Amino acid sequence: MKSPAVTVLSARDVTKVYGDTPALRGVDFDVTAGRVTALFGENGAGKSTLMRILSGIERPTGGHVELDGKPVRFVSPRDAADQGVSIVHQGLSLCPNLSIQDNLFLAREICGGPWVIDRSSQRATTEAILHSLEEYLDPTLLVGDLTPGEQQIVEIARALLQEARVLIMDEPTSALSAPEVEILFRVIRELTANGVAVVYVSSHLEESLKIADNVVVLRDGRPVATADAENVGVRWIVERMTDRDQDDLFPHHAPATGEELLSLRGLVVADPANPGRLAIDGLSLTVREGEIVGIYGLTGSGRTELLEALAGLTPSQAGEILLSGIPLGNAGIRDRIDRGVILVPGNRWRDGLVQTMSVRENLSLAGLGTFVRRLLVSRDRERDAVNQMITDITAGREGRKDAEGTEAPIASLSGGDQQKVVIGRALLTAPRVLLLDEPSRGVDTDARADIFALMAAQAERGLAVLFTTSDAEEALRVPDRLLVLAHGVLAGEFRRGEMTREELIRVSAGTTIHTDADGSG
Repeated sequence: MKSPAVTVLSARDVTKVYGDTPALRGVDFDVTAGRVTALFGENGAGKSTLMRILSGIERPTGGHVELDGKPVRFVSPRDAADQGVSIVHQGLSLCPNLSIQDNLFLAREICGGPWVIDRSSQRATTEAILHSLEEYLDPTLLVGDLTPGEQQIVEIARALLQEARVLIMDEPTSALSAPEVEILFRVIRELTANGVAVVYVSSHLEESLKIADNVVVLRDGRPVATADAENVGVRWIVERMTDRDQDDLFPHHAPATGEELLSLRGLVVADPANPGRLAIDGLSLTVREGEIVGIYGLTGSGRTELLEALAGLTPSQAGEILLSGIPLGNAGIRDRIDRGVILVPGNRWRDGLVQTMSVRENLSLAGLGTFVRRLLVSRDRERDAVNQMITDITAGREGRKDAEGTEAPIASLSGGDQQKVVIGRALLTAPRVLLLDEPSRGVDTDARADIFALMAAQAERGLAVLFTTSDAEEALRVPDRLLVLAHGVLAGEFRRGEMTREELIRVSAGTTIHTDADGSG
């Protein structure tokens, strides 16, 4: 049974204005001890701004923050952490060139004497906190050599090391596998049982409701709804986030009957992290012109390795990949792009964007060669192509232009708008086959709808679209055909509307449902 609600951290009539643009408009927000408060809202709703103010990264334009009922002014994130308020960032704030233990103790070193760091104590403490998260990593490993999921665990471990009374988590599961999510949830439950207040910001609504006690929804910089998590569902949240019905978030796409554009025959791909294991074992599939095909699978199913092999990032050991009946053979990444096959990677922060570049530079990067005339880049051609792509990728919301200025730093955009830029860059290469690895990862509900609408629009133009997802609702409602992978093997193939969530979970675990050749049951 939950203890009585005791407010630890609060925003009181908080406003934040950037130039002439209000991001927060008189927000009241309470964080209670021993409970998980889930904060929901679409791009631009003000979630990240509110979290930055509560954690000392930014100061409010108006209103104030209270800690234990008393006004407080955090002058920096370090000041907030010293007073018990820590944040785990979505994009991570680790130093990749330092070890795990050095990241955990950065500016908080354990000293065994004047000017001497007690590394043995730091190592022992690091091991203990990682073990509590069921992550058995060598504390001396460089963070840059870790997987995204392992880096996220290290980020969480650093916050736990600071003995936070309030722990703010911004998209904490965006890079985690399903088993890692369960471990994280166990840790959160242990923290709240010990009185820690958790603020949980996530675009994964159904997942969030599993861990949340309280729900708060922001829209246009204002809180529009609060509730006990046990009394609401995904539809309730979506309707208050977007002011529209959940069914409107998924495109209505007519299945295509064009020619087979992409074909796989007996494809075998080794696991890059463990060459003795097969990530893909004898897979055959086809994708037609104008068709959207989804790949669903649990962690270890091989879905990411499949797309990386198609894009030329990972070599295949056997089988064939054909484009319009012509084998791609050993063609490299650039050659495959030139022939019309391109991948939108699953980790946009690491693999999809150059953070020091502008929106324009990121958009035009992959197709820069098409703008070259007489050894020089034609800025007029580049500008026209980029402007047209901006129009295409922001067409999902009437009257709104998400990328405000092509010269804006890419880091200034929201996660959803950054993802649209990565997709737009791929589209500027004029692909025939568009591969997308978890395209909705780490973006809000409205941005998801825009991305799915963009995928449907490209399919209408004749592209073959192949995407992966670990979201059951997306798998059931977005693709024309859904292929379910289990341990690198095709466990089932279904058309939209042919299977339930329960069947999807059962098939993805390796229990095959037999279908006829045409996909009917």
